[in-house]
Amino acid sequence: MNRRTFFLGLSGLAGCTGPRRPRLNVFNWSDYVAGDTIANFSREFGVDVRYRIYESNEEMLAKVQSGNSGWDVVFPSSYLLEPMRRAGLLAALRHEWLPLLDHLEAAFRSPPWDPDLRHAVPYMAGSSGILFRQGVQPAPQRWADLWDPRLGGRVTMLDDPAEVLGAALKKLGYSLNSGDPRELEQAKREAIAQKKLLRAYLNAEVRDQVVAGDVLAAQLWATTSAQAMHAAAGLAFVYPEEGFARYCDHAVILRESRRQRLAHEFLNYLLRPRVAADIVMATKAATVNQDAWRLLPPALRDDPALHPPPEILARGEWFEPLAASAQRLRDRLWTEIKAA
Repeated sequence: MNRRTFFLGLSGLAGCTGPRRPRLNVFNWSDYVAGDTIANFSREFGVDVRYRIYESNEEMLAKVQSGNSGWDVVFPSSYLLEPMRRAGLLAALRHEWLPLLDHLEAAFRSPPWDPDLRHAVPYMAGSSGILFRQGVQPAPQRWADLWDPRLGGRVTMLDDPAEVLGAALKKLGYSLNSGDPRELEQAKREAIAQKKLLRAYLNAEVRDQVVAGDVLAAQLWATTSAQAMHAAAGLAFVYPEEGFARYCDHAVILRESRRQRLAHEFLNYLLRPRVAADIVMATKAATVNQDAWRLLPPALRDDPALHPPPEILARGEWFEPLAASAQRLRDRLWTEIKAA
């Protein structure tokens, strides 16, 4: 973040021990469950859970795209759902096994990327922006500020091609979902020009470097930024003026899974408001579970990094699935950026 005492028509599984205990294999982003989420599920449903973490959509996809990965449940972002569906990687959801879907916010019960929730249960939503030390003056307000030489050697970007190209595209005034070769080439040049200033391309692991003061500014997800700001004083987060990426991560069941009912039990467990609220309080993520949100303390409900006001959200743009040709071009450009 497995299951209940009634599984595949058999009762009493919570009392099973030894080799007869069912096992669920869950592959998730780092820092995306509370400390006791998995243990509580395992104890309640009488199962063993093999739980591992990843740091990027690309890392997860590389593990599961063979269709023989051994994982049952993974957590892709919205723009990966359609490519994964087309590749035959996703199982169709059975809503009769997910009675707690009504706890989702109305907007996430019928999102544009999966209107009928046929393949994915929305889990957490978020955006990317800039986490920075408050001593940096003037304070960053735009993506363009991460190209400022004064930050040389103490600025990072996400190790994520969609995010890096997206920020460069926004800096240039384009859509972060652009498939236009001319616009993407310009974005590549921007990213390469920035490289001489970068400490590294880093994901969640940069959080501790910002807290320690080794990094002054970082392109980072709002969730990870909120974790840093709750851990240390002197940090701030801004949604860039040019616009920013929005994402929604989902719990999905892989078609290869031989534990479909058990995997549904796990997804339904994550929809419990108390479970979802406990995860938010531990991870500082932004839940899409409306009834979990109501259980949160005001400091989290009103956190502007996690829940920005509508006028800021209006500047955001959802990642969208790309045409195959545009994705191939982006893959090539990312390779060239990393090699430059």
